[in-house]
Amino acid sequence: MSAQLQKLERSLGVQLVQRTSHEVKLTSAGEAFESHARLIVLQMEKAATSAKSTAEGLSGSLNVGYNLPAGHHVLPTVMTRMSKDYPDISISLWEKRTGPQLAALSDGTLDVALAYGRPHTRQFRSRRLLADIPIVAIVGRGHRWAGRSGVRFAELAAEQCLLFQREQTPAMYDSIVRAAAEAGIEMTLAGTADDPGAAAYMVAAKPLVGFASLPRAVAVGRGVPGPGPVAVKLFDPIPVIDLYAVWRADDTSPVVARFLDCLGDEADSRRLVG
Repeated sequence: MSAQLQKLERSLGVQLVQRTSHEVKLTSAGEAFESHARLIVLQMEKAATSAKSTAEGLSGSLNVGYNLPAGHHVLPTVMTRMSKDYPDISISLWEKRTGPQLAALSDGTLDVALAYGRPHTRQFRSRRLLADIPIVAIVGRGHRWAGRSGVRFAELAAEQCLLFQREQTPAMYDSIVRAAAEAGIEMTLAGTADDPGAAAYMVAAKPLVGFASLPRAVAVGRGVPGPGPVAVKLFDPIPVIDLYAVWRADDTSPVVARFLDCLGDEADSRRLVG
């Protein structure tokens, strides 16, 4: 220890201790050095603890994308579990449609996406969370369908339809188109609205038929001033869509693994029915 102390003094060019035959005590320079040294040691210990905690997935940060059904039926449970089991993991939530979620997942802006449809690419891995979420029609209160509990999909052949760009929500778009083919009709596209809120405004103001998932349709009119749009069930066939958790296939982050664990495995059999 004495040899190491002398080596340290030579490297610093100052005397840290006074030595006598009876005692060794710190000089004023030694006392100043000691206070800083103790802080450095404490910070090193904290850094080591933080690194170990992060490596084990016990702390860190996570960016999660989600849509409205995920926000209503998945996130409340998983966020409660994460808060209880991993309180040192910070989670930021971003509401986006499926296309923007997957783009953000691809460029690293998001770590996990809670989105519609299973991506058919090796870039991502996925797990189904909710199955067979019904897609319904949304119309204004003055529309002739507004008082009906449901309509056959084939009746859309006589309506002006409002859709969205496929890249916004590919799985939902494909489900609607597939249902039209099964019903043997061609839909008349009167316009597009990529934002669900804009779609609600448009069908409330014009005799158009829009589309939304059942959970979205329940809430779709809340932000529209005055009488908002109403949901009408579609059947024969009923277009449906599945909700998935999606993450990058090459992501080895233990924090992502903790979040996926908290999602649970029971969700695969859960269904929303209208």
